[in-house]
Amino acid sequence: MMWSQTHISSPAIWVSPPFIPHTFTKYNPIFLNSRCSTSFRLTTTTTKLRASVEDTINDTSTLLLEQDQSTPELEQSVEVLKKAAKTRKVPKNEVLSALSVIEKAKLDPSKFLETLGGSKSPGRTWMLIFTAEKKLKGGRYFPLTAVQRFDAEAKRIENGVFLGSLGSLTFEGRISWKNKILAFIFERIRLKVGPFNPLEVSLGNEDNSEPNTKNPFFIWYYVDEEIAVARGKSGGTAFWCRCSRVTNP
Repeated sequence: MMWSQTHISSPAIWVSPPFIPHTFTKYNPIFLNSRCSTSFRLTTTTTKLRASVEDTINDTSTLLLEQDQSTPELEQSVEVLKKAAKTRKVPKNEVLSALSVIEKAKLDPSKFLETLGGSKSPGRTWMLIFTAEKKLKGGRYFPLTAVQRFDAEAKRIENGVFLGSLGSLTFEGRISWKNKILAFIFERIRLKVGPFNPLEVSLGNEDNSEPNTKNPFFIWYYVDEEIAVARGKSGGTAFWCRCSRVTNP
């Protein structure tokens, strides 16, 4: 089993390292509205990401937009990001414009956490697709394989960067949620090199204190069954595509 993409563009933007369950390195993006068979390669890894449809989810649950919140501009911006996640060919200025619209939409966040982290452990997984600078002055498609797992039931987070057969670096910790802010504290790090078993190191943060805005956090602006948009503590914005674990052929 494997994962496929990593978490954040740079410590300056997100303050926190990437994560992913260390037992996986490959993932399939989930797109509900279209049966996309597109595949693409990350330039710095040998991992392939293939768009797919998760049959267990009803298409009618795709958007978490209430009728009185949805606007043509917002719906178009969401579709721009979904296309960008599938193809990585949408121009950066279009992605940045879509992110700006979504940040200004002021959507109801009451269902965001459950959509991000599911109703049962181990939660749900998300691939980082694009990261933007503070105030959306610039951005790029994230060049590495990064994935995050949010577990709403257990209040846990995992974040990892994967380099194919070379190894992986993952972080695991706890989260808290208030309104649309997800704060987190990483407790341990796992380093895996080649075929060797991972080395686990405690970060000394296991005092069970609840994470708050003094710790790293994300402010979530949009979450549906396919994509999620958030801003990090340092002001950078990013969006993720929901993904599922796949078995190696």
